[in-house]
Amino acid sequence: MRVERAEALAGVRHGFLGRTGGVSTGLYESLNMGLGSGDSREAVAENRARAVAAVAPGARLVTLCQVHSARCVAAGEWADDARPEADALVTATPGLALGVLTADCAPVLLADVEAGVIGAAHAGWKGALSGVVEESVAAMERLGARRARIVGAIGPAIGPGSYEVGEEFRARFLQADQGAARFFVEGPRGRPHFDLPRYVEARLEAAGVGQCVRIDHDTCAFPERYFSYRRATLAGEPDYGRQLSLIALPDRAA
Repeated sequence: MRVERAEALAGVRHGFLGRTGGVSTGLYESLNMGLGSGDSREAVAENRARAVAAVAPGARLVTLCQVHSARCVAAGEWADDARPEADALVTATPGLALGVLTADCAPVLLADVEAGVIGAAHAGWKGALSGVVEESVAAMERLGARRARIVGAIGPAIGPGSYEVGEEFRARFLQADQGAARFFVEGPRGRPHFDLPRYVEARLEAAGVGQCVRIDHDTCAFPERYFSYRRATLAGEPDYGRQLSLIALPDRAA
């Protein structure tokens, strides 16, 4: 299992996982975490157990029914089949592991170590544009975090080299903020390409977090390491796997 970590979150149990080290087969080989995929429920459960054991042994994994929104909720110990529709969650409860699933969207892990408050966000272009980052930071504040102490780490996501978009897409961002033009470049086919990780980073910085880092690995460009919705779509595949990013406070007994 490949666990990528951000040095800025050293001392916090966290990890950005790829697609290796699990038990799924076929399109989902091998560490598919997607409860909403067509994969075997038993395989996904085993993969999730392995991920928690590798990153935060003993923690209780909490995930969401992600809908590409800006909604952030306080984490609870809900059952997998009762996951709320949201795209970010926060907690100050030890022993909970907050998880978000991605397959090109940007996973964001957040921590104010001094306050003992953590967060995780699924930031696709829709969620990032509508404010999922800002909602996550505000929710952490309500639990006692301070923006200036929050560290944000952006994990592997689709990179600008792979993210060709249309003019309507770019226009939507420019309508919200003319300064967003800097996150678009012209691609080799004359169409704009979007830099999602840098855009999410800019939103975090504008929200006032104390530190923000990126792990710049393009999920679409490395099929042996990551699942990718865009790559699967271009290949005409009927479904795709999802990778997990998670963060946890120390257990109560630690």
